[in-house]
Amino acid sequence: MKKQELIHLHGLLAQVRNHYEVSNDTDVDHEHYDELGVRPTSIHKSKTEHKRAVFALAEGITGEMTVDEQPVSAAAD
Repeated sequence: MKKQELIHLHGLLAQVRNHYEVSNDTDVDHEHYDELGVRPTSIHKSKTEHKRAVFALAEGITGEMTVDEQPVSAAAD
């Protein structure tokens, strides 16, 4: 993946996080993401730094979604 594509993905994930937080009136745990100090607008940062930020952001989002998960019954109606 090219750096420009990774930055674009980073921006999209940041929007997903914001939408999820607003829609569910909750905060996604993004402590690790914040520690990295890389934002989608940080175009001067390296490709590797953006990659780490994307993984940290995705981990925070999916971790929060796992907590909110509702069990679904396997029984047929």
